Amino acid sequence: AFGHVMNELLSTRGDRVVDKRLASSRPVLGICVGMQVMFDKGIEHGIESEGLGQWPGIIEKLDSDKLPNIGWNRVEAGKGSKLFEGVEEEHFYFVHSYAAKKLELDVMPPFKEPVISLSEHNEKFLAAVENGPLSATQFHPEKSAEAGLKLLENWLVSLSKKNYNFCPLLILTMAR
Repeated sequence: AFGHVMNELLSTRGDRVVDKRLASSRPVLGICVGMQVMFDKGIEHGIESEGLGQWPGIIEKLDSDKLPNIGWNRVEAGKGSKLFEGVEEEHFYFVHSYAAKKLELDVMPPFKEPVISLSEHNEKFLAAVENGPLSATQFHPEKSAEAGLKLLENWLVSLSKKNYNFCPLLILTMAR
């Protein structure tokens, strides 16, 4: 749950690790609740918890009679998405009852708008966000079969193209 994950992050100073990585443009990938905690706050079971505040917004319960949302959903890849290259029409595996329903950033040049990808479970919600060195998915790419592996590969390849400081072994492995 959102609050529990935030408590664990704060107790281990994980919030500082994320801040420092992003401040130095080092990549971060959040998955499922890892995406949710990037927002300002989450409200689960009537309990409001502060998030990491990397993005404005609130994580809230999906408006559906069938929760949790467990299973395969199609993701509508955002225009210019690097994560979804080659898997734009695929389905990904979700397990969640809460999500961000919107992301509104006031972005001014020279900064770029984040790439927002959506899915639906009785209502639209954010399935993924690509925002500079910070990327996140509401679904589980590691449980999403070939499409999920391709998405993770796309993320790794995008990092090598941006010249992030990587262990040479990882770069060599990706080049094969």
